[in-house]
Amino acid sequence: MDDTAPPDRPPSPPVPPPSRRPRDMVISLLVLLVPVVLFVGVYQVLSGRTRPVEVDPQPALAAAAAAGLEVSTPEGLSAGWVPVSAVFQPGEAGDTLRVGYVTPDGGSVQLAQSTVPPEQLLPGELKDPATPAGAVDLAGRPWQAYPPRAGERALVLLEPELTTIVRGTASEAELRDLATTLGPPPG
Repeated sequence: MDDTAPPDRPPSPPVPPPSRRPRDMVISLLVLLVPVVLFVGVYQVLSGRTRPVEVDPQPALAAAAAAGLEVSTPEGLSAGWVPVSAVFQPGEAGDTLRVGYVTPDGGSVQLAQSTVPPEQLLPGELKDPATPAGAVDLAGRPWQAYPPRAGERALVLLEPELTTIVRGTASEAELRDLATTLGPPPG
């Protein structure tokens, strides 16, 4: 017999782990997310929650009234208008009440009424305020129409003690509908 040991072989290199590409991660996430989205969608339809969640604007209106902010509320809006947010914000420069709506056609509109001076209020509310496109007479009151920007239209009513802004992604007709339902502030 031969007492010679076989020559030492170099150890074989370790097998690299299978590489995972970003594409594999995306596929894995899709496999998990698709059933979740389907489940949530089916739940919304079966539970009848295809309408937006309605909020009661009365607490915000009461807070505004308690602070002395005299605002006008929409009177006679059709049943398709759903209030979805209502916030009263007191401030040093003036007080502001904002009420958000979903329109009958599914657009969004925000009604903002404020005692903040217009030169301070309009740049913040209209993002990039341009000069008004023209005056519009709605229910005997002179509103200023602002051209559409970033998908939003705006109507502004400048009164001595209160600035009213109706803006949103809804059609111009729906913005006008909301504006015409606003009577003069009480007082």
